[in-house]
Amino acid sequence: MELKMPKKALVTGAAGFLGSHLCRRLLDEGYEVTALDNLFTGTKDNILSLFENRRFSFVLHDVTQPFWGQFDEIYNLACPASPIHYQHNPVETLKASVLGMMNMLDLALKTKARLLHTSTSEIYGDPLVHPQVETYWGNVNTIGVRSCYDEGKRCAETLAADYRREYGVDVRMVRIFNTYGPNMHPKDGRVISNFIMQALSNDDITLFGDGLQTRSFQYCDDLIEAIRRYMALPLETVDAFCAKCGLGAPVINVGNPGEYTVKQLAEEILRQMPESRSKLVYRPMPQDDPKRRKPDITLAKELLGWEPKIPLNEGLAKTIAYFRNLVAG
Repeated sequence: MELKMPKKALVTGAAGFLGSHLCRRLLDEGYEVTALDNLFTGTKDNILSLFENRRFSFVLHDVTQPFWGQFDEIYNLACPASPIHYQHNPVETLKASVLGMMNMLDLALKTKARLLHTSTSEIYGDPLVHPQVETYWGNVNTIGVRSCYDEGKRCAETLAADYRREYGVDVRMVRIFNTYGPNMHPKDGRVISNFIMQALSNDDITLFGDGLQTRSFQYCDDLIEAIRRYMALPLETVDAFCAKCGLGAPVINVGNPGEYTVKQLAEEILRQMPESRSKLVYRPMPQDDPKRRKPDITLAKELLGWEPKIPLNEGLAKTIAYFRNLVAG
């Protein structure tokens, strides 16, 4: 009887919030997983339990430097994704997006691996189209404090599209909208982790502007499900879908279309944490902070047969429990 070898996957940014969840999912599906991370924003705590699995290996590596290995699938998640982290070191953030993408594309080209790149809803900037569709080009400040991330991700998409057109690399892209869940960094500056940590500490919960700017919040498990479905599709299916939809490259929005104001989010967190003595306070709006954000997921529904399943109140309960244990431990 012929022994079937496990598929080999490379995950960059593997010790981060989403990378750690993806590694666990791939291992559960029988993959052999090589995890790359320079630990700039990720932490080994997120993946410690995975070291018990003989099909898991970790490599301390910066994706701005070339990497070699033979893989069936590459998942490119390496890049600081929270404003605090990417504004702290904007040049390295831009390098991670652009050089990291180029290195992973070169690896995919040489080894004929399938590559999935995690882009972001931030490529739409402060959108003038609502909800945001994949054919919208965005409204982005090229020289603002958020530009290192926004423009870096936009350039990475350009590279992916050109490697596909010029060299035939099988690359797929997901534009991720606000995603949350366990393994988020407690000090990453994202709105959900900020609010939960402030509530746990009985500190004032900080709202910017009037708190009426909107976001769409997706639980991490829903995102990972979409990524796995996307990577499982044959190349012919993806190519035919792109041609049918008039997309220049296989890029889809992945997010939860439920739209909430930031104030509603804060109120729901406090409702689930009745012991907290935190109060809502208001501060000036940061530069280039988008006023509305909501994905149109029509293409993801059609191509993947996917839509998010976990409602905000349920996902928040799981995330609050994670941060409670983190603080208590």
